[in-house]
Amino acid sequence: MAIEPFVSELADNTEYQSLLKPPKTYSLHSGRVYLKPGSDCGQHTTGVNEEMLVFLSGQGQAVIGEDKKFKVGKGKILYIPPQTAHNIINNSNEPLVYIFCVAPAGGKGEK
Repeated sequence: MAIEPFVSELADNTEYQSLLKPPKTYSLHSGRVYLKPGSDCGQHTTGVNEEMLVFLSGQGQAVIGEDKKFKVGKGKILYIPPQTAHNIINNSNEPLVYIFCVAPAGGKGEK
């Protein structure tokens, strides 16, 4: 069965929103995350998958592995390779909102 294109609305609230996942996609999984000030998403990995985060508003910090830290926020993206522990922390006084996109690694994309 062929997968069809579609358009979906982004929520404008504080709840997690699932955006894409099978069977609407082949393997891509995506969602919108809203972190309140002082909160975090919890350290985790995406296993054999790679992940991209697109920050829509706010600012915070990405902690990658044990010791790498990056400033993140509106207008930035973050790439996370497979098997990489990471956490996103909202260390500001405003909400941090981002979209994550997780896909299987190992494909041979265009260069």
